[in-house]
Amino acid sequence: MLNLLLYVFATIATIATFFIVTLPLSVEVQLFLGLFVLVAMQFTKVLPGTLGRVTFLTLGGVLVGRYVYWRVTQTVPPIENFYDFVPGVLLLVAELFCILMFFLSALIVSDRYERPRKVQNSDADAPTVDVFIPSYNEDPGLVACTIAAAKNMDYPKDKFRVFLLDDGATLQKLNSTDQKAALAAYERSQEFKRICEDLGATYLARERNEHAKAGNLNYGLSRSEGDLVVVFDADHAPSREFLRETVAYFKDPELFLVQTPHFFLNPDPIERNLRTYNIMPSENDMFYGMIQKGLDKWDATFFCGSGAVLRRAALNEVGGFSGVSITEDCETALELHSRGWKSAYVDRPMIAGLQPDTLASFIGQRSRWCRGMLQILMLKNPMFKPGLSFMQRVAYMSSAMFWLFPFPRLVFLLAPLMFILFNMKIYIASPQEFLAYTMTYILAVVTIQSGLYGKLRWPWISELYEYIQSIYLFPAIFSVLMNPRAPKFNVTTKGETLEEEQLSVIAWPYIIVFAVMLLTTGVLAWRLQNDTGQTALLGVVGIWHVFNLIIAGAALGAILERKEVRTAPRIRVHRKATLRLRDETIPVNLVESNTNGLLLQLERAPAWGNVLGDNGHLTFHPCQSLDRSADATPEPDAALAETGINIRVASQRAGSKGILIGAAYLDTVATRAIVSSDVMFADLTIPRALHNRKLTGSSVVAGMMRLTRWALYYGIRVPVLGLMTALRSGLKRKPAPVEQDLPESVLAPAE
Repeated sequence: MLNLLLYVFATIATIATFFIVTLPLSVEVQLFLGLFVLVAMQFTKVLPGTLGRVTFLTLGGVLVGRYVYWRVTQTVPPIENFYDFVPGVLLLVAELFCILMFFLSALIVSDRYERPRKVQNSDADAPTVDVFIPSYNEDPGLVACTIAAAKNMDYPKDKFRVFLLDDGATLQKLNSTDQKAALAAYERSQEFKRICEDLGATYLARERNEHAKAGNLNYGLSRSEGDLVVVFDADHAPSREFLRETVAYFKDPELFLVQTPHFFLNPDPIERNLRTYNIMPSENDMFYGMIQKGLDKWDATFFCGSGAVLRRAALNEVGGFSGVSITEDCETALELHSRGWKSAYVDRPMIAGLQPDTLASFIGQRSRWCRGMLQILMLKNPMFKPGLSFMQRVAYMSSAMFWLFPFPRLVFLLAPLMFILFNMKIYIASPQEFLAYTMTYILAVVTIQSGLYGKLRWPWISELYEYIQSIYLFPAIFSVLMNPRAPKFNVTTKGETLEEEQLSVIAWPYIIVFAVMLLTTGVLAWRLQNDTGQTALLGVVGIWHVFNLIIAGAALGAILERKEVRTAPRIRVHRKATLRLRDETIPVNLVESNTNGLLLQLERAPAWGNVLGDNGHLTFHPCQSLDRSADATPEPDAALAETGINIRVASQRAGSKGILIGAAYLDTVATRAIVSSDVMFADLTIPRALHNRKLTGSSVVAGMMRLTRWALYYGIRVPVLGLMTALRSGLKRKPAPVEQDLPESVLAPAE
């Protein structure tokens, strides 16, 4: 009954909105209406439930609709003036596209689904599970940690198997005519076979590298038989609770997928370079914290490539994982949704992964996502895909079309330059109309964004991320439009280090764009002084241009790569252990950990004082008891045998609660992985709590001040650094960046 009332209310609101949108009003009345609605939105923003969100969005829709109607009917240059008309229409199309995407997103998240928790408590009826860890060129230590964490999951040991799917040592690679590459593949295969044997996993390598990750996963399907299939990327280590918290949902026989959030231990390059990781919500928080919940409401949650459980019977129905596009995850979900299968999203972070470390790797990753989603749009258009519901079509179209954002982003960047530099009047409006329509529209959109995503995305951060990606994604989009079947799958590099602060290898386009915009600002200032007949219009366009300049200036901070010498991120832990040094046994607390070692706090000082350089043995009880009915921190089980590892004291310093020592692991890769998987990944309660502290809102004014501060600082520092770098290099010819240093959008597609 409540849903029926909501739909009736939404229908009436839509009709009323259409009437108000087309109502002819004077500029003064329009401004009054805009201010009145903006105030009303502030009150309805805090109303709880779906009805409150629908009311809030309807009010915002009135102002957006008024703007669109005015924009289409009164602001486009006359067609007789072809010089202004063409770019004017392009700007209008870019705006309409953004408005369409904005409302599709708002529609999807307007009624989010908070899925009830289900836990697989019974072992007797637990389904059998095959865990796939596809790998290509990742570090053995990194992969070993993921294998060990998967083996450590809380589930009947006779009901799940872990498979390493090694695409870096296929028979094709072992028989390569490049002897160096063949030897590297052989050595890799031997090392990974030893790791799998030590950890109790099954090693699989297929004959040929065909159909990228999808082909690798399908090979795993052909060599296994479990009821369910779990996929973890090689750098995504699961917590012990993962299977208990996901497989219970498969009691629904129509369910093909349970997707969980991707939780990252390290900042993405933009967060790290701008130093926002510890204070600002991450870019992926909005997707996993809001959008996936909205998709779940409409049975449109899609497979995200890792941290997911899939039903083998459903995969067999469509011939396994789809490999037409280079985003096999979303494509596979599309195929199964079109067959009537259902999906579920469990909003509980239970995997810990790594993000790209450099801006080039970050852009390369996004380029692959972009090209893959556009391949789906062009080759398997969800709008015309048989078997999908209306909202599933909307959801998949929204997800795919989102990646066209570089087009409007670059149009918005160029539009004010066209008027300032070439006097092209592509937007016909008086300053009064700009205030009454455009400014109220912008404030309405910002208010809607704040109301829907306030704690998950700070104001203006989306614009910053989109600008940074657009410069390189634009040619990537163009390549797909020219040949949708050309893109190839590239593995994203993880665990990179930087010995010193330096400009990214892809920095110069950003510096050049900023320089052009800065020069244009000078032209703007000159015209404001000398072109008095257009002072008001120049002022309006100038505000737009300065906003773009601030975004471009802030983006320069993202291309200044920070020094990073650690190959693995640290996380906070809390565990008691015992350290044996020389002939003395010392109780210690584990404070921080990464895959290479631990930070220990000694409960008492050793008799001889300085322990730097000493070798020792660390022992602790493994974390293997979970409360399966409530959120509780797993505690070490004293009844189980202790786990131990040999260490070397690499650092020593005084802490507020005693001596702190850095302990580097000395044992085999497998032993290190077993310890790391238990200490770091068995329980993610502390990392989750630290991450949740960042989920706080920020005002629009604070967001603009933050961007301006970045723009002023990096707008001076980065161009100067770039100039000094160019001068130091002089006329010496430097070697070109190797292929893995460049984003995929500038690499040649596969033949």
